Amino acid sequence: MKNDTMKFRYRINEQIRVREIRLVGEGGATVLPTRQAINMAREQGVDLVEISPNAQPPVCRLIDYQKFLYQQKKHQKELKTKQVKVEIKEIRFGPQTDEHDYQFKLKHAEEFLEEGNRVRAYVFFRGRSILFKEQGEVLLLRFANDLEDYGKVQQMPKLEGKKMFLYLAPKKVGIIKKSQQKRDRENAEAAVKAAAAAAKKETAEKKGLFANVKGGEEALKKLEEDHKEE
Repeated sequence: MKNDTMKFRYRINEQIRVREIRLVGEGGATVLPTRQAINMAREQGVDLVEISPNAQPPVCRLIDYQKFLYQQKKHQKELKTKQVKVEIKEIRFGPQTDEHDYQFKLKHAEEFLEEGNRVRAYVFFRGRSILFKEQGEVLLLRFANDLEDYGKVQQMPKLEGKKMFLYLAPKKVGIIKKSQQKRDRENAEAAVKAAAAAAKKETAEKKGLFANVKGGEEALKKLEEDHKEE
């Protein structure tokens, strides 16, 4: 059925009933009578194909129609392959989701957004838990804040029936910008690691200094105890 649709999308040869057409090719474009163009196509063993029927006059080309259809279908297939299919991934919370479950779902949301998908997070209020809708809103706002490096908010938390929804769209790949909070946390972790490495190096140097001294181990131990007392 699809092939038939493609086949009858373009008029060819005697199907072109206008008086004159604009014939385009490597040498440029020429306006000439349709009958003359059809005769030229026959002489060259090709077809006169109308590729732009709404132009004045319609634009045509001298080409092998079957080859032209094949190229058109191949081009459409390539475009379809290149298209990124964006899906909406759902993340469900309860109004009193524990921290472990929250972190687990946060990680999944990060992966969804990195893959280019949208995320629809929602809190489901069952029975009297609707009384905790403010708590659900706070949870979703925290969720959006924790994902600001990966996605942008398309819709702030909104209550619809027994569900409160939050929509997030992925940020462009390669333009992920770290939040100040995350940068501060990473800098603090780096500082702790650097301090630990420096302390380890200092301890190693002290051990080397006292290694050849009589009673060196006892002296080193006493020095470390005095340092702790300070």
